[in-house]
Amino acid sequence: MDLTKLHTLSSKLGDILVSKKLYFTCAESCTGGWVGKTVTSVRGSSRWFGCGFITYSNSSKQEILDVSDDTLKNFGAVSEQVVKEMVLGALNKSAADIGVAISGIAGPDGGTKDRPVGTVCLAWAFQDSLITSSVEKFRGNREEVRYYSVEKALLGSIDLLKNI
Repeated sequence: MDLTKLHTLSSKLGDILVSKKLYFTCAESCTGGWVGKTVTSVRGSSRWFGCGFITYSNSSKQEILDVSDDTLKNFGAVSEQVVKEMVLGALNKSAADIGVAISGIAGPDGGTKDRPVGTVCLAWAFQDSLITSSVEKFRGNREEVRYYSVEKALLGSIDLLKNI
């Protein structure tokens, strides 16, 4: 795990956001605020980051980000459907332009046959339009899964901004 890499990615993300005059938000579950911590470690990040959301429980996903009860019941918290609703909720609540959402099973337990430890779902949206989502299978211990999730969130955000 290279924390310097996360700082470098956050700085790059910030530079792109500033150049495009855009604001960023994040909705996090298994990463517990690590994306927010990483982006706010960048000097001047208040010019492009206003807030993030840590919604670890299902009830907080519903109450804070307006994730539907039906979506949670039908697909589970670790699903593309839920992270799509999370990121759109984060954009709506924050008035940011671009956002990412993360929900996963960091371990060491909690995995199932269908969703083993290391399964992480991410979704990115731009101005209230869902852009893309992915399901990742990260290997490693709890901190490594969380690290790779943050790295993927930042890389995906940078890639999305390159196409806007």
